[in-house]
Amino acid sequence: MKLGILTSSRADFGIYLPLLKSLLAEDAISFEIIAFGTHLSTFHGETISQIISNGFQVRHRIPSMLLSDSAESVSTAMGLTTTKFASFWADYADDFDLVLCLGDRYEMFAAVTAGIPFNIRFVHLHGGETSLGAIDNIFRHAITLASKYHFVATAEHADKVAALTGSAQGIFPVGALSLDNIGSLDLLSLEAFKAKWQMDLSRSTILTTFHPETVNAAQNCFYAQELINVILSNTQYQFLITMPNADTAGNMIRQLFTEQLQSASHVALIENLGSQSYFTAMKYCAFLLGNTSSGIIEAASFGKYVINLGDRQKGRSCGPNVIHVPINVEAINQAIASVAEAEDYSGPNPYFRGNASGEIIKTLKEISAYE
Repeated sequence: MKLGILTSSRADFGIYLPLLKSLLAEDAISFEIIAFGTHLSTFHGETISQIISNGFQVRHRIPSMLLSDSAESVSTAMGLTTTKFASFWADYADDFDLVLCLGDRYEMFAAVTAGIPFNIRFVHLHGGETSLGAIDNIFRHAITLASKYHFVATAEHADKVAALTGSAQGIFPVGALSLDNIGSLDLLSLEAFKAKWQMDLSRSTILTTFHPETVNAAQNCFYAQELINVILSNTQYQFLITMPNADTAGNMIRQLFTEQLQSASHVALIENLGSQSYFTAMKYCAFLLGNTSSGIIEAASFGKYVINLGDRQKGRSCGPNVIHVPINVEAINQAIASVAEAEDYSGPNPYFRGNASGEIIKTLKEISAYE
């Protein structure tokens, strides 16, 4: 069996990583990485370097991103990505038995949409989830409808995929693949992290990631400013902030953070940490603050509470470690005070099943055997 692996960003590659490492040991399955989206954008850190530094070859590179992030630019980037992939699939569709696609990004949607006329058999990871505060919710469900097989994180998500597709066939609950990273990645020591990032995680640190709300985009400037005001007023903590995704209004948030926070001595702004450093930061931080799916899916496995801001992740399944808070200074500060007094979280993670990579590979072999 030969797989194509569609990866458009640091986020999906970090999730794929344990699966890709496991696939290297499989004689019966080969794969080629198809990199596009922000992986090839210098503005977003050119994260293709993370793929290469992890020991993987990138056979296919398809640039299609624009620097602007207005609604028109995002729509244009979708069209450009679709056009580029129309040519790509015309040349390579027959090279792959299955093509893996992950998540809900508009770039991923465009790449998959271009493959529909070629009858490409897509395998979707993380379908059936809901995030009502982002237009990604639409893209996720559309990718589900374009896919033949589905590796989902929970039984609830399996039911949602069955409802969307009208069939329970080809749906496999395996847990969240990213959680395999916890056992497979060698996390950095405090000393090694400090040497790499010039930040001492032995200090009380809030790991922060804040993306735009693409459904309620007009409020993003206000939301970003409220979060900045919280950060500037809580100097008893140090804030490790990873920059936002390439979404509508992401550049505006990035600019506000840079202008108002870059000179603050208790703040570090980092474009992207990579999986190893990000999970290291999650291990040693006091708690998480923001609206990223990694807080929803992964933080519970590190025993961390998450202050989830606003509606971007609204509707997504989560554990009791996640505290949902509106984006205003008073509410956020109250949540910080509450979480600061709590013991480490010791409850379950609804996304954990164990060995998702192994289950996916086992199922792929079974698919190969009967098709």
